[in-house]
Amino acid sequence: MSHLVLTLVGLLFLMPFVWLVLTSLKTDDEIFVVPVQWLPGAIQWENYTKAIHAIPYFRYMGNTIWIAALCVLGVVVIAPLVAYGFSKIDFKGRNGLFYIMLSTLMLPFQVTMIPIYVMFNKIDLTNSYWPIVLSSWFGTGLAYYIFLLRQFFLGIPHELTESAKIDGASELRIYAQIVLPLSKPALLTVGLFTFLGAWGDFQGPLIYLNDPDKWTLSIGLKQYIQENKVAWGQLMAASTIFTLPIVILYFFVQKKFIEGITITGLK
Repeated sequence: MSHLVLTLVGLLFLMPFVWLVLTSLKTDDEIFVVPVQWLPGAIQWENYTKAIHAIPYFRYMGNTIWIAALCVLGVVVIAPLVAYGFSKIDFKGRNGLFYIMLSTLMLPFQVTMIPIYVMFNKIDLTNSYWPIVLSSWFGTGLAYYIFLLRQFFLGIPHELTESAKIDGASELRIYAQIVLPLSKPALLTVGLFTFLGAWGDFQGPLIYLNDPDKWTLSIGLKQYIQENKVAWGQLMAASTIFTLPIVILYFFVQKKFIEGITITGLK
């Protein structure tokens, strides 16, 4: 019975994506027909070709991948280092600093948006990818990943690191050769969350990027809606193309991702 309930709930969450894909293959008349027509009559593959050619899709996709890759690289380097310090290195004021860092999660983006923009503008980094990337590396969202990894690191037996110290291993060696190899599922989870955030980020590119050649897919999709008559089939096709890389990525890493979520949640 529980499996049936889980299957039904899973199908419920899957329905919006299924509707998106099916709608992308319909004509506009079929989309708004009453009663609802789930399956397309004649498959409209041209919706995809028109959507791709309506904006410089591959350029925007390259920009988005580049930003997401830089964000992931920085976060998976910085977050575990900080989390290791908060979990395995005993120093004065450790817990206080951790709670101060954690409190930054309560700051909404709208509160820090203008001061951060002014700061980046004064150092002449606007209209570049660096404000987006640096905000990912050192912004308030990093605190969440540090928290996740700290919880995981706390579950690594203390005796394991202590025995390494007795053998003469430095903190850096313990971190690199013991802690990190045991933390692959958690690191993969953090990396995937970071990639998802960077891939779907709309506000960051909207605020900082003025040059159309530097736009990301989220901005390109919005521009497509503004500059063209709303052809819903093409819009759904563009949205499907935007979503598809994330779906494909998840299928490749879902086992490790679920393992990482489970482990970090239990620690």
